[in-house]
Amino acid sequence: MRFTVPRDIYYGRGSLEMLKQVKGKTAVIITGGSSMQKTGFLGKTQKNLQAAGLETFIMEGVEPDPSIETVMKGARFMADHSPDVIVAIGGGSAIDAAKAMWIFYEHPETKFEDIKDPFTVPELRKKAIFVAIPSTSGTATEVTAFSVITDYSTKIKYPLADYNLTPDIAIVDPDLADTMPKELVAHTGMDALTHAVEAYVATAASEFTDSLALHAIKLVITNLILSHEGDKEAAETMHYAQCMAGMAFSNALLGITHSLAHKTGAALNIPHGLANAIYLPYVIRYNANQEAKGYVQNGSCTARSKYAEIARYIGVHEQDETVLVEKLIGFVESINNALHIPASLREAGIEEMEFRRMADGIAEHAEQDPCTASNPRKAGKDDLKKLLHCIYEGKQVDF
Repeated sequence: MRFTVPRDIYYGRGSLEMLKQVKGKTAVIITGGSSMQKTGFLGKTQKNLQAAGLETFIMEGVEPDPSIETVMKGARFMADHSPDVIVAIGGGSAIDAAKAMWIFYEHPETKFEDIKDPFTVPELRKKAIFVAIPSTSGTATEVTAFSVITDYSTKIKYPLADYNLTPDIAIVDPDLADTMPKELVAHTGMDALTHAVEAYVATAASEFTDSLALHAIKLVITNLILSHEGDKEAAETMHYAQCMAGMAFSNALLGITHSLAHKTGAALNIPHGLANAIYLPYVIRYNANQEAKGYVQNGSCTARSKYAEIARYIGVHEQDETVLVEKLIGFVESINNALHIPASLREAGIEEMEFRRMADGIAEHAEQDPCTASNPRKAGKDDLKKLLHCIYEGKQVDF
């Protein structure tokens, strides 16, 4: 068993100032579109690094759902400037892209095909350390061993997974998250909830990850709607909750909510957090429908019993596990409803002909996604296809 998190996590409003303590000679800063520049946080990052004595170079323009081409462009940018510190600031896409760039900067002989499988990333930190600064409250990539990169030629998202990718330093400053628009607050918040719920029932869950996952779930359920309504204290708590969920799932792993979200994201152009929000109630019911083994602690724990534990932890007073699971699903659905998240793919505006054309391939690729292996109930291609059709139509999962 293993539990890996960044060496240092700095948190609290104004914690971006901790960059003044970073040691090195040259820093490359990777970011997304213009939001970090417009809000002034990109400039503050550069000034703080310069105050620490580092020469800085900035690469902007990482797109949402970053491509292999962007990753390779960034690796060349790094090679041109030879940084010993890599700083990624922005949403999950910018940080994920920078993680992948880091691989090819340190190992230019490596090909993308060499690292698609889990835990195949070569040793890093021979050239640079990695600092991650998130501006959204959901992906938690600042503390995880994952990076999601899209191959647009095949319309497939690849979740790269290796503990080498866990950043050295995470700066979790809620000031940056205050810049999120309401829709992004909703989507990233539900991404965080999905991370925590899936981590709690995943096959690699442990006492270390369970405590983080449960507390993250409680914080999200208590604060997400308030954050969406503009409550700054709730938004700050959400920024910490998503980080806790990230530490949990980076070590416990995830499940088929994420497998399906990864594969429909590129194929059907659905934002990742939105996909997770739609799929989570269906996946909970699918996993709870069968007494599949989860991790073992003082005997066998099933997915159903662990979902029931979540419901009890957030305040549901029932004894029957089936009732508890339904109450948990109801909680998730009520939050989705309050955040104006559709209850099905049809309701989300996905055309039926397009869905039917893509469903078989999505199910096949989702079966091969690394997250499927850690789901508490086995899910083959046929299971995933049936589940997708339930999600599209908004039908009850009864298998």
